[in-house]
Amino acid sequence: MGTGPELPSRKHPRLRDYDYSRNGVYFLTICTRNRAPILSEIVGRGLAPAEVRLLTAGRIAAEEMENLPKRFPRVWIEASVIMPNHIHLLLSLRAAGASPRPTDGKDSGIVDVMRVFKSLTTRRWNQWNGTQGRPLWQTSYHDHIIRDDNDFLNHWSYLEQNPARWAEDEYYVCTTKGTGTTWAFLKRSRRG
Repeated sequence: MGTGPELPSRKHPRLRDYDYSRNGVYFLTICTRNRAPILSEIVGRGLAPAEVRLLTAGRIAAEEMENLPKRFPRVWIEASVIMPNHIHLLLSLRAAGASPRPTDGKDSGIVDVMRVFKSLTTRRWNQWNGTQGRPLWQTSYHDHIIRDDNDFLNHWSYLEQNPARWAEDEYYVCTTKGTGTTWAFLKRSRRG
């Protein structure tokens, strides 16, 4: 039946047979649709020191990220960085009893958290733009399960340094507007 060109097989982004509602720390990367640089701007051409300027979509994303622990009591945002066309975050899922916030009894995992985050930010972005149903994000996201303290510190450091290394980033998109590029870093204190 193959009259057309073969489509490339898509690699499933999640680890097979892994329970993404397990307690742990996850490094997540969420990209904008078509890698459009609409989240933030980096003044300084992606070199240290760089000035952070969130754009409207980035401000919406930052606000919704702040609300994730309210919506999902097991969630703690350890650190995040909002780049021009993607977001990196270190997100912890903790046992229900480990959180001072009341839980709703649901065992939400990373998949649910990302679905809600992407849905809410997209809805608000479309409202702001006066549009309906336009995707803000790529369909999926990338994840890495943090294995130990050293892995955590390496990813934390990557988040901190990412804006100054924007021009070297695999998601780098050069813009012609203003001074060029974009980023924002939001840092949380690590709870002991």
